[in-house]
Amino acid sequence: MADESTGKKKGSMSVSEAGRKGGQTVRDKYGHSFYEEIGRKGGETVKAERGRAFYEQIGKKGGDTVKAERGAGFYEQIGKKGGESVRAARGPEFYSQIGHKGGQKVRELIEQGKRMARETQKKEGGLDEMGNLKGSRRDED
Repeated sequence: MADESTGKKKGSMSVSEAGRKGGQTVRDKYGHSFYEEIGRKGGETVKAERGRAFYEQIGKKGGDTVKAERGAGFYEQIGKKGGESVRAARGPEFYSQIGHKGGQKVRELIEQGKRMARETQKKEGGLDEMGNLKGSRRDED
């Protein structure tokens, strides 16, 4: 017997309705953490089977699609929005702090490179009696 308002047989449902109902039943039975757990397991499986290159590939595809649909300026807009959000949340002092940290890291890397160069030159006999590289600016002074 058909329902007069929808024209469907009483008790029948569409595939989407059945899926929604099943999903709600699972959610009620197992809770939100169940979905987190199966998502994590699925992600680990994909990572093990396909590797890092897969994620790089799909990320590039997605980025290219967004660029084609919205234009390159879209990235500028979302970057600006993100920067404004960070400034509002953390204040301008945050940028000063991260700039200082970045400068310290650069200085450390330069010093590390100089030490490695000196060690290499020392092994090869390319240092003067003061421990400076032969032919360096210090050597010319």
